[in-house]
Amino acid sequence: MLSQVERASVTAESSAMNPVRDLDAVAPGADLQHIDRLPMNEYSCKSSRMSSIRLFILDTFARNGEMHGHRVRLQAEREHLHLWTDVSVGSLYQAIKRLLAEGLLEEVRTEKEGNLPERQVYGITGEGRLRLKELQSESLRHIWMKPDPFDLALTRLDPEKLDELHTVITSRLDELAAMLSDTEALNANAIDGGYLTVSEALAVNHSAHRLRAEIAWLQEVLDAVPVIVTDERTRQPDTL
Repeated sequence: MLSQVERASVTAESSAMNPVRDLDAVAPGADLQHIDRLPMNEYSCKSSRMSSIRLFILDTFARNGEMHGHRVRLQAEREHLHLWTDVSVGSLYQAIKRLLAEGLLEEVRTEKEGNLPERQVYGITGEGRLRLKELQSESLRHIWMKPDPFDLALTRLDPEKLDELHTVITSRLDELAAMLSDTEALNANAIDGGYLTVSEALAVNHSAHRLRAEIAWLQEVLDAVPVIVTDERTRQPDTL
């Protein structure tokens, strides 16, 4: 039976895989403008998700040299990338397409192993190396904290359901505690595999630290529920 964390990972990866064609089978010199376009809301250069995918792919080529798309995917799976980044392994092929179209990667040659179909091999370009350095610097310096819709909902409570607030927040705490337990188990398994570097192991544990902080804050909210409910029932409506 899949844990909550594993289910979320599988769901995200499945949606990202539809539609996906095998990029390694694209003929050399193919017109990339006619290959499936990426959904711009998720893969814009300005989004954190695309920046993460670009950073991983470009760094993988810079560190390991020329390779086909399947090797990039295997690298992501070996590093358990889905546990500690916002990168979906199923999105890698599409991201490679965009990097090719932008001139950050280039087609190098085709390779054939045994009875397998020919695979296109790619390499990072000079422009790709420059963009990689920019991404490495930007990602270390930029602080990315998304607003949580829960915060707005907490300030816009349904007057008819104030008595349910304690139960709702308790349930939320229980769910977060289960997520933390699953995350700690998955992280420990990934780290015990012995493949991750020191920095990767620290990054893997980041998600657990964030969950602990969220649980601590939500416990404060739970303790304040009686005061919140009293305030909601007695506070006068705002006048403009």
